[in-house]
Amino acid sequence: MDINCRAHRLGGSMAVESASYADKRRDVIAPRELRGKWQHDHLLKLIVADVMAAATASFVVYLCHGRSEVFTLLPLLWPAALLAVRAYGKRQLGYGAEDHRRIIRAALALGALSVLGSELALGPDRLVHDAVVGLAGAAVLTTALRGAMRGRLGVGEDPRRVLVVGHPDSVATLAESIEGRASRGLRLVGACFTTRPDSGKAADPKLPVLGGRDNILSAVRRTRCESVIVLPDQALDQTALRRLGWALNAEGVELLLGPMLTDVAASRLSVRTVGGVPLLHVRAPARSGTARLPKEILDRLAAAAGLLLLTPLLLVLAMLVRFSSPGPAFFQQRRVGLNGEPFTMFKFRTMLLGAESLRTELAELNLNTEGPLFKARKDPRTTALGRFLRRYSLDELPQLINVLAGHMSLVGPRPPLPEETLDYDEVTRRRLLVKPGLTGLWQVSGRSDLPWHEAVRLDLSYVDNWSHSLDALILLRTTGAVARGKGAY
Repeated sequence: MDINCRAHRLGGSMAVESASYADKRRDVIAPRELRGKWQHDHLLKLIVADVMAAATASFVVYLCHGRSEVFTLLPLLWPAALLAVRAYGKRQLGYGAEDHRRIIRAALALGALSVLGSELALGPDRLVHDAVVGLAGAAVLTTALRGAMRGRLGVGEDPRRVLVVGHPDSVATLAESIEGRASRGLRLVGACFTTRPDSGKAADPKLPVLGGRDNILSAVRRTRCESVIVLPDQALDQTALRRLGWALNAEGVELLLGPMLTDVAASRLSVRTVGGVPLLHVRAPARSGTARLPKEILDRLAAAAGLLLLTPLLLVLAMLVRFSSPGPAFFQQRRVGLNGEPFTMFKFRTMLLGAESLRTELAELNLNTEGPLFKARKDPRTTALGRFLRRYSLDELPQLINVLAGHMSLVGPRPPLPEETLDYDEVTRRRLLVKPGLTGLWQVSGRSDLPWHEAVRLDLSYVDNWSHSLDALILLRTTGAVARGKGAY
């Protein structure tokens, strides 16, 4: 990576500044005092909106012959409950998902207290019912009002400005990961290197390098950043990190420590204290039979339902394939499944007969030169109908038979060919720890347009971070990926 930067020595420390940084400084940045006023004003607006939401919900309950106590107390207790779960943080409005979680926690906590208070003081009566209904309404209205405020104020369009501190290689890795995932609500505005980059290596040109470890505070003030991410490096010991935290706290800037576990889901991370020392615990991936039993059941049921509902479409596609070119309607191929076990995979035929024997002659068309996959954007072996089927993944529908038979899953890494697995290293072989799937994380992230190393990274991320919610998210994204037809050839 090339970077146009100039290096100089300031007080014995390294300081590197991007030549394009002056242009980036032209961004409109509110002074810290005005930003504090901005946050204070929005805090008042949040409180007013929450009181209005609670008052509206409780008034509706009261009109429906509810208890007057709910109408009187809920507008007062609801903001207090939100305050107790820290839903009024200075940047809280900018975190949509976290904001929703805190609202739910506040509603559950206040509902539990209402039930307990009613049982102890008044005995079971309609008050509990009215309080629960009012809380549910307040939670829904609060979420809606905050969402409207977030859109009106453009909070999501003004992401947090973040400075990254660490070793040049670690900074480049983090920047690439964040850029590759199109992170929302986060903007890397610069970096401070804790050590001088190796000769011949350079940082990402999109990330201005603003100095060394002795220039962090000056870079914070120059960029007006709101957060500083510090990546692990021996150059920043415990004492230096504590001092940096104190200094950033005085500046009103939050300190984030990056463990450089970019492909580990947050749900697998937790903080444990051992001997007064906080340690980051990384839970093992969920691959036990008990954890995956619901997935197995849902896969078989969904495959059976899908085959029944899609039978007319499958028959029509089979006839079209059969009569569009010589050869059978279905293509059968040996693939590798769970734990390296081979199985026969079914697809609609999309190529001419004898296409496999022509693969070596078309090696120059292979776009995936760094991996074992053969991908050609204009493969002459593919039929006209086959190109249409591939574009919208209709050729994969017969694999519902494999899912019903237990060889595949609805979601998982794509099943490789036996000869492809011969080139797998120890890391890549982890793709075989779960069942292959009809769709997967890399299919909804770019399909065949992704390079091999990125496809492997996404598959390994799925293997390590699997959850039922991740499967549901991938299935939802699959619809959009198939409709666009991008990256399928």
